[in-house]
Amino acid sequence: MKKSCFIISLVVTLICVSCDKAILEGPLDENVLDGQIEGLSFDENIQFLNGDEAFAEVFTSSNGLGPLFVANSCVTCHAGDGKGHPFTTLTRFGQIDASGNQYLNFGGPQLQNRALPGYTPEAIPSGATSAKLTPPITTGLGFLDAVTDADIIAMSDPNDADGDGISGVPNWAEIPPYVILRANAIAQNGKYIHRFGKKAAAYDLLHQTVSAYNQDMGITSTFEPIDTYSGLEVDPEVSNNAVNDVVFYLKTLKAPIQRDEDNVFSGKNIFSEIKCASCHKPTLKTGFSPIEAISNKEFHPFTDLLLHDMGSNLDDGYTEGGALTAEWRTPPLWGLGLAPDSQGGEYFLMHDGRARSIEEAILLHEGEAANSRSLYQNLSQTEKNNLIEFLNSL
Repeated sequence: MKKSCFIISLVVTLICVSCDKAILEGPLDENVLDGQIEGLSFDENIQFLNGDEAFAEVFTSSNGLGPLFVANSCVTCHAGDGKGHPFTTLTRFGQIDASGNQYLNFGGPQLQNRALPGYTPEAIPSGATSAKLTPPITTGLGFLDAVTDADIIAMSDPNDADGDGISGVPNWAEIPPYVILRANAIAQNGKYIHRFGKKAAAYDLLHQTVSAYNQDMGITSTFEPIDTYSGLEVDPEVSNNAVNDVVFYLKTLKAPIQRDEDNVFSGKNIFSEIKCASCHKPTLKTGFSPIEAISNKEFHPFTDLLLHDMGSNLDDGYTEGGALTAEWRTPPLWGLGLAPDSQGGEYFLMHDGRARSIEEAILLHEGEAANSRSLYQNLSQTEKNNLIEFLNSL
């Protein structure tokens, strides 16, 4: 009897030790996208946790969802703060040039393809051009938000003065009335540099978040009080505190951490040699930020936050702000190797998820990136493998 009790006790102890070990170990920070940046104060950590909770809130008809919508929570499109899946891909329609969206009275700019019972989802109006947009990762955004306008302008080359065939430009657009300009913001003809979204259509993370509540979930706020279904101003369905907490959460999510960095030097060098780094700038720096942990920091996003002409194959005939229809903002490459974790174990890359591998994404680059694509095609298979191994490490 005593022997049996001892064996049972030993087994239970081993199970508990194993569980404790598993709990203590967990995934390495470099293998997950979520988690806050280092150096936040106690109060900032509390706001981060509040924002995390608000980001995960599920909306229903009882707390404001819809009646037309795309998703019922932020995490629906950004599972684990990662890239979206074709199931959560957004569709925007109704603007073909800088004159503005001509289909706002027909549900534009975003297609709400789902509806509460008793309502009919939207359809793209006849004659409207449209683009599918796969949700991006949400980590490291606070660093991108804190890059100065002056630095973005310094990276631009609208007239290709250096003759390299690359002429990135900012997306200059008007700001909504609730936006507070950044310190040292630069204006051009009453417009300001926007930097978030596939075509850099959002000025800052408040702009991006408020639009997502309204256009993705049909949730009104004091910032965007117009109901997307009725077109009428209604009472806010999400509080200012919740919106501001989500914005803070997005600002203070840590930057993706490169993995296996010591073993990818060859691919890193090839990345520069074939001119990928001309647009996917490896290193940027922040200016002043009211969040001390972000202020005046060097970081490695692999983007220049500029618009580039990507050629006719990636021209959907739809645009936002001052971008041309074939122009897309350089997407940050950090977190690229972790994309399948939130995409069902597969890759869905480029703005609409059409590329099913990193190589396929490279081969879809045209326009200003055509030279880099040609240089890639001329690499040996070993060099191609090394490059993709490097990209997978990001």
